[in-house]
Amino acid sequence: MSLVHPLQAPVSAGSSLTPREIVAELDKYVVGQAKAKRAVAIALRNRYRRQRLTPEMAEDVAPKNILMIGPTGVGKTEIARRLARLAQSPFLKIEASKFTEVGYVGRDVESMIRDLVEIAIKLVREEREAEVREKARHAAEERILDLLLPPSPVSPLGGESTDAAMAQDHQVSTRERLREQLLTGKLDSRNVEIETRDRAMPSFELIQGGSIEEIGVNLRDMMPGMFQGRTRTRRMPVPEAFDHLTQEEAQKLIDMDAVSRAAIKRVEDAGIIFLDEIDKIAGREGAQGPDVSREGVQRDILPIVEGTTVNTKFGMVRTDHILFIAAGAFHVSKPSDLIPELQGRFPIRVELEALGKDEFVRILTEPRNALIKQYLALMETEGVHLEFTAPAIERLAELATLVNERTENIGARRLHTVLERLLDEVSFHAPELAGQSITIDAPYVDRMLADIAKSDDLSRYIL
Repeated sequence: MSLVHPLQAPVSAGSSLTPREIVAELDKYVVGQAKAKRAVAIALRNRYRRQRLTPEMAEDVAPKNILMIGPTGVGKTEIARRLARLAQSPFLKIEASKFTEVGYVGRDVESMIRDLVEIAIKLVREEREAEVREKARHAAEERILDLLLPPSPVSPLGGESTDAAMAQDHQVSTRERLREQLLTGKLDSRNVEIETRDRAMPSFELIQGGSIEEIGVNLRDMMPGMFQGRTRTRRMPVPEAFDHLTQEEAQKLIDMDAVSRAAIKRVEDAGIIFLDEIDKIAGREGAQGPDVSREGVQRDILPIVEGTTVNTKFGMVRTDHILFIAAGAFHVSKPSDLIPELQGRFPIRVELEALGKDEFVRILTEPRNALIKQYLALMETEGVHLEFTAPAIERLAELATLVNERTENIGARRLHTVLERLLDEVSFHAPELAGQSITIDAPYVDRMLADIAKSDDLSRYIL
């Protein structure tokens, strides 16, 4: 008997990728770390498998949360972020230490679920806007034409004389000519007056880093009139007015209640939360003082990871099937310093390898968003053609590795600082160098980074 339930479909096309295909996609952006990629690929594929189970069986299949262990700058966050983009899943990165920055009574741990729902709402709303964009553009087009050529008044007698019919035909003909001019951009220099609504007050969610929900009061519901804003007439160019009206018409076509329901469903079935710096809340057994606070935060996080129901302004959200990926360097503490209950909720553990010269060479050149490709594109905007020789890239990787060994090891992030220093003069003088080609070779690298290569106190030169 087949276990596939016909009513359950994959959340997104990305979910149906095989583990091998997922790893291949991640390889385009992240160098190395095969074990971590393999673990997240299996976790994502398991979601697809779960969606094809019967509802009764699917309810009992819990996500296999992942604990990534490794130093900073080796790709932990990038792997999780790229995975979420691949699956088109709501994704939230949050530092576990944020819950201790202002003491044990600091930020509510449930706020991470509320933040994830907000992200999902935005994601689903953008998808719905894309679906109705053509219809919204057509409606906005008609409104612009109404502003440019107001419709003629209809005869109160209801009958149409020959003159009235001719006038009507003339107006239709004129409107179609205006439509053609609008679509070909010939009316872009014209201005029209449209009504817009201003926000009365700033979003309360941003005040003091908290939200209205967290203090249990929703002023928007209590005094809706205060937050509607006032309507005023604005004069703006036709293209700007067209974009504004298209957005306005799209909002009219979207059922926000349906968006909220779809967003909550997506969070519950496909949400991913990346808990960074989890090692910062690991306390030693029997410790006192700050470690007690850290253990308290762990116990607050535990029910969220285990599976609970969180109240948000869009509705109740179950966290049972949200995928949690935790990460930490664990230089001082170790995973076993976490409370046993929390350890048990992260059954998959992968150790990420530190990066060396060979990995740096690949990071500089291989990924789709490789750093050198970014700098080449940036300089091309100024008309400057940059070219890096292979020995120059090798030397750059060697120097970045040297700095990491002698100072704080920040992994691939060191390449950003080294490259910025290397291209400081070119970036500054780029507007005057338009039309020129510049070759970055090994001697150029040594000349620009000579202080770094010679100094023992490298922290004076690169942070």
